[in-house]
Amino acid sequence: MRIQTPSIPPCPAAGTGCHAWLLGAANTCARRGIQPADAEQMILRHMTRQPNSRTEIEEAIDKAYRECGTMPSGGFRSQGGNFTRPKAPTWPTVNQEQRQAIVGSGIGLADLWEASPLRLDPEHRATEWLVDQLFPGNPLLCCGLTKSIFNTAPRESFRGKLERLQLIVPSAMSAVEGLVVDGSRMSRHTKANTGPRQHLIVEFDSGTMDEQAALLLHLASLAPLRMVVFSGSESLHGWFNAHGRDDGTLERFFNLAASLGADPATWQKQQFVRMPDSTRENGVRQSVHFFNPMQTEVK
Repeated sequence: MRIQTPSIPPCPAAGTGCHAWLLGAANTCARRGIQPADAEQMILRHMTRQPNSRTEIEEAIDKAYRECGTMPSGGFRSQGGNFTRPKAPTWPTVNQEQRQAIVGSGIGLADLWEASPLRLDPEHRATEWLVDQLFPGNPLLCCGLTKSIFNTAPRESFRGKLERLQLIVPSAMSAVEGLVVDGSRMSRHTKANTGPRQHLIVEFDSGTMDEQAALLLHLASLAPLRMVVFSGSESLHGWFNAHGRDDGTLERFFNLAASLGADPATWQKQQFVRMPDSTRENGVRQSVHFFNPMQTEVK
């Protein structure tokens, strides 16, 4: 299941058909579902000359996407050649006093299990059912055997296979492929082809299982906890409902989680996390300790 990551054809030398290549590249990006702003970055990086005018790339993208019918409803706003990436959030240092007050409360993994609105039968695997609950319909999902062996495809194409896959992106994908960060190639697992955030994952990679459970239950008083998955190693993954919430609201919540020791890596919405109730490469079950089937909003 290794994924090839094709890119647009090389741009010819200046004066030998660069403008025609530009139109073809824009059409390729439009057909592949690449966001116009990402297509602009990709094309600019590959051009063998400077654009003839400030709007040369913008006009090609506008034409290609409108003819292909993939122009976003809000239209396309050119970045004007300024491709500075936004800075990642700066997360706070761990507030040890606050963390200790929570983990010292006596609450633990058994309390997390007791608090679960739905208790799964440990004798039966529920991977397929859980994914159906988390991603209703037939959306594009990105699932992997490892971080380098994965695929993005409609949910139904994974039917009957999920128990053998360790990893999943916790939000549906917006396209089969997307541009990688440096603009060098296309991939089926990248931020560019990850759709709106549906679940925000909080993972504590330090502390006992009881301590991590206490921290997740504390956060569950501030935002709806949908699921808690054992990583198959030393941590718990808390899935918090993020449907329809803007990044500002979620960032404030994650800021609090980080102050309690949450791993900042899972803020990246394309980050692979553990497939619920699947099996890790070490043979350990990625069991589900908490599941809430109800869709509720982040406060």
